[in-house]
Amino acid sequence: MTAALSIGIAAAAGAELAARVAAAAEAAGLRALWVNDTPGHDALAVLSAAAGETDQLVLATGVLPIDRRTPDDIIGGAAGLPADRLVLGIGSGQIRSGAVDRVTDAATALRLRTEARVIVGALGPKMRRAGATASDGLLLSWLTPEIAADQAQHAHELASTAHVALYVRTAADPAAVALLDEEARRYAGYPAYAANFARLGIEAADTVIRPAALRDRIAAYRAAADEVVLRAITASGSVDEHLRFIDAVAEAVA
Repeated sequence: MTAALSIGIAAAAGAELAARVAAAAEAAGLRALWVNDTPGHDALAVLSAAAGETDQLVLATGVLPIDRRTPDDIIGGAAGLPADRLVLGIGSGQIRSGAVDRVTDAATALRLRTEARVIVGALGPKMRRAGATASDGLLLSWLTPEIAADQAQHAHELASTAHVALYVRTAADPAAVALLDEEARRYAGYPAYAANFARLGIEAADTVIRPAALRDRIAAYRAAADEVVLRAITASGSVDEHLRFIDAVAEAVA
């Protein structure tokens, strides 16, 4: 398979940047803009700005944590967004007990109340199974291409229609490599991610894309999943750097 290619940003980047990036991403032929929800910043509000500047670009959250965003809250926040272009990615957040059941219940509730697609952010096998069978697919992250391919294949075996998207932290500019490495170290320090890296026998640094290998690594990841979300890491987070990131990606896959 050759996966669709998308771009990811943080909700903290803000609505103005999201609107500019969304328009550029659509013009470059990218599939979607993914916005990860962070405390103090609303991914759905940021996507609203992106929606106003685009006609076809898929608008996705990656992911809304259900420990602080209930299905009612999510439905309310998504009310003004075009459901035919919307993907509601949800995850367990900081829930530790009964996380799989609670995410399954949330996915079920959302699918009953919206025409938007619902997918589940998943690390471990139980959550991946729940996402493949109880929602429209999975959002994977921090994986090598080989492991991502195995997990995507398993998801498709569970549900042939499951859409498997994969977040890959990516720097297209050498000036952003230090921040890319910092991001990898930060995630390696989170207990849930550290346990998953240990279980898989990989390091966080094995799962990113660096400028020198942009073309080859994008190609390897696109062979592994249905959609590859290049989570843009730039030196300062400016609009211009994000636009140059999109240009670099477009050149790499031309």
